[in-house]
Amino acid sequence: MDVISHLSLGFGVALTLQNLAYCFLGVLLGTLIGVLPGVGPLVTIAMLLPITFGLDPVSSLIMLAGIFYGAQYGGSTTAILVNMPGEASSAVTAIDGYQMARQGRAGPALAIAAISSFVAGTISTLVVALFGPLIGTWALEFGAAEYFSLMFMGLVFSAVLAHGDLVKSLAMVAAGLMLGIVGTDVTSGLPRFSFGLSELLDGVGFTVIAVGLFAVAEIVQNVSRTEKVEIFSKDVKNLMPTWADMTAAWKPTLRGTALGSFFGALPGITASVASFSAYMLEKKLAKDPSRFGKGAIEGVAAPEAANNAAAQTHFIPTLILGIPATAVMALMLGALTMQGIQPGPEVMNSRPELFWGLVASMFVGNAMLLVLNLPLVGLWARLTQVPYRWLFPAIMMFAALGNYSLNNSAMDVYLCAATGILGYVMARLECHPAPLILGFVLGPMLEENLRRALLMSDGSFAVFVTRPISLTFLLVTCALFLAMVLPSVRRRRDLATAGDGGTD
Repeated sequence: MDVISHLSLGFGVALTLQNLAYCFLGVLLGTLIGVLPGVGPLVTIAMLLPITFGLDPVSSLIMLAGIFYGAQYGGSTTAILVNMPGEASSAVTAIDGYQMARQGRAGPALAIAAISSFVAGTISTLVVALFGPLIGTWALEFGAAEYFSLMFMGLVFSAVLAHGDLVKSLAMVAAGLMLGIVGTDVTSGLPRFSFGLSELLDGVGFTVIAVGLFAVAEIVQNVSRTEKVEIFSKDVKNLMPTWADMTAAWKPTLRGTALGSFFGALPGITASVASFSAYMLEKKLAKDPSRFGKGAIEGVAAPEAANNAAAQTHFIPTLILGIPATAVMALMLGALTMQGIQPGPEVMNSRPELFWGLVASMFVGNAMLLVLNLPLVGLWARLTQVPYRWLFPAIMMFAALGNYSLNNSAMDVYLCAATGILGYVMARLECHPAPLILGFVLGPMLEENLRRALLMSDGSFAVFVTRPISLTFLLVTCALFLAMVLPSVRRRRDLATAGDGGTD
C-alpha cells in the first residue's frame, strides 16, 4: 500500500503541466540525439547542465532522465538503418538489425525495437518503485565506513568493467580523484592544487569537466571521421511486425528486461554490458544459433529490452545510494548537487516528490516514447542523413555559452577547451573518460567519508574491516579485481615460460 500511495504522490507531481512539458521535451531530445550519429546523451546532458541550474530540481531531473532513456530508444534507429549506433548500448542491436534492414525488413526491426523498449522500460520502472524503498531502508544502516567502501567499490567496478585496458581505466579514476580535490580543503580551509589562481579556489566546475570531456572532445573526434555508410531509410515500410515476429520476440524481451534490470542496479555496470549479455544469452538458448548475425529478430528484441531496462534501474544506485552507475548518471548526480540536493537513502524521506515524481515520469515518458517512435519512424529515418558538419558548430556554441553563463567566467570556457583537448588525447590513447568523471564526482564524497570514519575510530583503519557491511563491499571489490587481473597475469606468465623454453 505504501508503494501505491507513493506512486499517487509521484503521478501528482509528474502529471502537472510543467513536468509533462519537461518530460516530453526530454524524451523528444533523447530520441533526436539517439537518432543523430555522433551525438549522444553525454554530450546533450553535459551541455544542458548549466541551463538546469535555474530550473526546479524535479523538473530538471525529469527532463535529463527523459533524455537518457529516450536516447536508448533513438539509438536503435541508427543502429538498424545505418549500422552506426547512436548510443554505445545499441551497438549489439546493429548486428542483426542492420541485416534485417538490408533484407528489406527495417520496418519490423524498428517496431520490435520500440515495443521491446517500451515493455522493458515499464517493467523496470516498476522494479525501481518496488525495490528502491527496500534498498533505501537498508542503506540507512550505513555509516561513514560503509559509504567509503561502497564508493570505493563503485570506482573499482567502473575501472574494471570499463572498455579497454585495466591500467588505463584505473589511471582515469586516479585522474578524476585528483581533479575532484582541487580547491579549498574543507577541514583546514587551505587551498589545494589551485596554483595561486583565485578562480580555482572553489574547485574545477563539474560542467567544465563534463562538457569538455564529452561535448568538445566528442566533436573533435567525430569531425575527424570520414567513413561513408549505406542508409536504408527508404526501405522503412510495413512497419508492424508479423505474428511470427511477435511470437519469436516476446520471450527474449522478457529475458532481456530481467538481465537489464539486474545489471542496471549494480554500480559501475553500463547498459552496454546488459545488452551484450542479453544477446549472448539468446544466442546460447536459440535452437539455431547460426541465424544470429543474419537478421534474427531475437537479436534486436533482447538487447533493446536489456539496455532500456538498465537505463531505468541505473537510478537505483544513483539516487538511493549516491553512487552513479555510469558517466551519464554521474552527470545526473552533478545536476542534483548543483541544486544543493545530496543523493542518498534520505532523499526518499527528505524529498519524496523528487524520487517518486521521477519514477512516475518514467511511466509517462515510456508511453510518450512509444507514441513518438512508431508513427514518426519515417522522420527519424530521414534525420540519419543530416551531415554532422551542420551540427557541431551549434554544439560548440552552446557548450561555450553554457559554461560562461553559469559563473560569468571566461576561465571556465578556457578550462572547458583545455579539458576537451585532454579528452581528445585520451581518446587517441584509448583511455575512456567515464571512469574519470565518476572519480571526479565521487572523489570529494569519498574523501569526506574517509575522514569521518577515521575521526570516529581515532585514526584506526580497522573500522573498515570490523564493520560487516563495509567488509563485504571491500571483499567483493577485491574478488572482482582479482578475477580481472589473474587471467592477464597467467597469460603473461605462460608467455614468459614459453619464451624461456624456446631459448633453452
